Amino acid sequence: MLARMTTEPEQQIGVGTPDSFQRLWTPHRMAYIQGENKPTGPGADDGCPFCSIPSKSDEDGLIIARGETVYAVLNLYPYNGGHLMVVPYRHVADYTELDDAETMELALLTKQAMTALRAASGAHGFNIGLNQGSAAGAGIAAHLHQHIVPRWGGDTNFMPVVATTKVLPQLLADTRRMLAAAWPV
Repeated sequence: MLARMTTEPEQQIGVGTPDSFQRLWTPHRMAYIQGENKPTGPGADDGCPFCSIPSKSDEDGLIIARGETVYAVLNLYPYNGGHLMVVPYRHVADYTELDDAETMELALLTKQAMTALRAASGAHGFNIGLNQGSAAGAGIAAHLHQHIVPRWGGDTNFMPVVATTKVLPQLLADTRRMLAAAWPV
């Protein structure tokens, strides 16, 4: 149980109309809502974060593993703790644009990600997918990236449904260290 949690409602001053609701503030989500780190256009030189991440250290870029043609990186705006993506180094938008080596390594790093997530966090299942184009929900449609979202029995609760808020139990830097240590070699 969280420190200072009580069974009695606590009035929160300064949040508008006084009521008995507890507030879970997630100010880091405002960066995503306002489009921070979004490219200004479709080109690799238009501020694509997936093109700039590989030039950073693994810790600063939240990179878990680097392959020859693709890399695995934590999602800055995760659906669940451990939500990562496998991304080609090459700036391509569509799965059909990958060459055979990129396609094979994308599949291999996906398998390794699943193995690491099971070892590090005991994931029970996964949502794995590519959102091809803005109409399909791709936040950055110009650079292909495959999502690997770990799931656990009972991981869906009232928070996303009622409050459109996801509770993440671990900082991204800690998650990156944990998964990097569990990554199969």
